[in-house]
Order: sequence, then C-alpha cells, then structure tokens
Amino acid sequence: MKTIIIYTSSNGCTERAVKELSQKLSGEVETIDLMHHHSPPLEEYNRIIIGGSIHSGKIQQRINYFCLTHMHVFRTKEIGLFICCSHEPEIAREAIENAFPEELHQMAKTEAIFSGKINLDEMNIVKRILVKKIALVREHVSSLDSEIIDRFAVRMEKTYHPFMFLV
Repeated sequence: MKTIIIYTSSNGCTERAVKELSQKLSGEVETIDLMHHHSPPLEEYNRIIIGGSIHSGKIQQRINYFCLTHMHVFRTKEIGLFICCSHEPEIAREAIENAFPEELHQMAKTEAIFSGKINLDEMNIVKRILVKKIALVREHVSSLDSEIIDRFAVRMEKTYHPFMFLV
C-alpha cells in the first residue's frame, strides 16, 4: 500500500505530526510539504492523507487549492483528513469542517484534530496581537496529541470492503 501525506506547515507542529503519523502507517509512505514542493502525480498512491494547520480560523490556501484541483483523483482513493489546531474542541471541530470541501469530507475514511502549537516568539507583532486578542493566548501552547495520531493511523489501516456486507 502506497500512501502520500500532503500537508503545509508554517510553525513546525504539522510537520512533527506528519512525521509521527508516517511512522505508524504500513507500506511505503511519502510526505510532501506544499510550502516547499509541488504535489507528485497522485495516481500511483492508494491512500492520500491531507492536513494543515489552522490560522485565523482557516487552513492554508495551498491546501485549499490542492483539494479543489485534485478532487477528481480523490474519488478513487482512500482519503484521510487532519488539522493541527490549538483551539477549544467546539471551535476546532468547526475549523476542520470548514477546512475541506464537503465532498471531500464525505469521501474521507477518517478525520482528526491533532491539537496544535502557538509560539508567540515566531509571530510578527500584528499576528501576536491578534492571537492574544482572539485566541486569548498569553503564553506558548504546544499540545501534539500522540494518542489521537495513533487512532487516526489505526483507522487508516483498517480495510473496508463495501461488498462484504452483501454475503
């Protein structure tokens, strides 16, 4: 089974999550950060996992564009979706729903919120002020949840045969 994980990482949290996830999946796993590379031909992969971090309530534009331009390929693949988000659970759930097109949610085998990281020192002054005001964050937050990554990997590994129930 060949798997590709397509993601964008601006502060490194998503990249750490992808590295951890890629070690838990069987078969050949390739990772591509769209911030630094273009997507390879997706036809050669059985599974496509897509993820990114949430900033100001939205996923990065490169992920959004990638999803919209490759929707025809996704219909024939196993799909997994994730975000890294340090918001409260209700807000994070809304963020993942808004991060990907509805059609992609319907195709997804599984979805997850891997938590996230906020490092105020890595932000410019405007972003730091917005994060402090909107997210009510006053200090660094880092909470990558390995247990959620484990469950996501297990769900991606499960085999689903739609005709199995017809017997």
